[in-house]
Amino acid sequence: MKLLRNIYLSMAVLFCAACSEDYLEKAPLDTINTGNYPTNESELVSLVNGAYQPLQWPKLYNLRMWTTDIMAGNSIVGAGGGTDGIETQDLSNFVTTSDNAGVLDLWRGPWPGILRANIALEVAPELSIDQEIKDRSMGEAYFLRAHYYFILVRFFGDVPLIVEPQSADDDLYPARDSEELVWAQIISDLELAVDLLPEKNTYSAGDLGRASKGSALGMLAKVHLTLGNWQQVVDLTSEIEGLGYDLNENYADNFNPAAENSVESLFEVQYASNGGYGFWGNENQAAWTSAFMGPRGSNFVAGAYGWNQPTEEFVNSYEEDDLRKDATILYEQGPQFDGKSYDAAYSLTGYNVRKFLVPLAVSASYDNSPLNFPILRFSDILLMKAEALNELGQTSEAETPLNRVRDRAGLEDIATGLSKEGFREAVLHERRMELAFEGQRWFDLIRVGDGAYALAFLHSIGKTNATTNHLLLPIPQKEIDTNPKLSQNTGY
Repeated sequence: MKLLRNIYLSMAVLFCAACSEDYLEKAPLDTINTGNYPTNESELVSLVNGAYQPLQWPKLYNLRMWTTDIMAGNSIVGAGGGTDGIETQDLSNFVTTSDNAGVLDLWRGPWPGILRANIALEVAPELSIDQEIKDRSMGEAYFLRAHYYFILVRFFGDVPLIVEPQSADDDLYPARDSEELVWAQIISDLELAVDLLPEKNTYSAGDLGRASKGSALGMLAKVHLTLGNWQQVVDLTSEIEGLGYDLNENYADNFNPAAENSVESLFEVQYASNGGYGFWGNENQAAWTSAFMGPRGSNFVAGAYGWNQPTEEFVNSYEEDDLRKDATILYEQGPQFDGKSYDAAYSLTGYNVRKFLVPLAVSASYDNSPLNFPILRFSDILLMKAEALNELGQTSEAETPLNRVRDRAGLEDIATGLSKEGFREAVLHERRMELAFEGQRWFDLIRVGDGAYALAFLHSIGKTNATTNHLLLPIPQKEIDTNPKLSQNTGY
């Protein structure tokens, strides 16, 4: 596992222009020297490894993606107070503007990965190399390109659709393409990835953590869930069930550095201790989650910056005896963490996130947490299937996958005889508690009822200024200034 994490960086020598900070300060659709394109198997593999790397960055899963739970009302920034995390405060209070630093990160984060995937897909078919490696590499590139566009289209709507490496003769200032075109490309890429990628159980230890057939099927199911294509969701999740995935017996093992890439994991961002790069840079390979979410002043974990403090409304949403509560949050008189008792004074809300904290015995330095970040888990697959079956009018059948998740959480089976609307509320509640602080809740809110579900919930917790316009983020003004062909989203 650590091998794969560390080789995420290995393509930098070949394609330095694609990953430098200077590159990110330009229009994100830059060009690279075609003379540096891969010419053999090892160089292709290095390039594809580099296409994973932006997932690790603070622009995506090391910060911005999990802070969407703050936007979604599960938590507040907390942190040091004042202007600490002001960009996330503004996003969660729905007063953000087009110069928001977090929005700029989310816009710029995916493009280097898209660029690297595009190069791999252009070059690989012409290389005379082992066919299995060629197929796998192309499958990974299709998967990653689809995933990066999946991030962009949900946050911004229409985005430029770039599926070939840019050259000096191309238009380097493209306009936004329609959501419909982007969704079609995402689906096409994932279908190709499904055909090309091997199953997870065929990977050696050194390759565990790469995208697999299950990763692509799961991401494709989530795309169809987002679009409301219910039968496709049922078909895809059923296929995943036949690939050997299962729930970990212990929910907390999904967030245990010693149990990563488990039987429940379809895809997770790989992090490593001793990555050898500065903590605050893109090349850093240690996870930020423990240092950022640890309770301030507690000496529970290294760093302990106090971000992402759960709200009382969220904590009160747990059903009695839900085993996930003690694994997910820290609260006064709750179970100790690493032999230490929690004090509500550590947090503005009286609560902190527990599930991503790494004990000092594992990571004694703030810049060295090895904990991976989950993107797709089997419990998510089961809940997607339950939701889709219910929407198809098969509510009784939908109880089975939902109850598997509830059983692991120590809860009784869902009440039988619920209406479609009642079951929909139940499964969305289950998703909220099961996937809390994993960057899923915001996307669940905005996809249901064309955003009506999001606005109803946000207004119910006091965020009454949230409007339909806020369900998409603004196009960063820096990008519009660089590329005047980019139009702004409504309301910004």
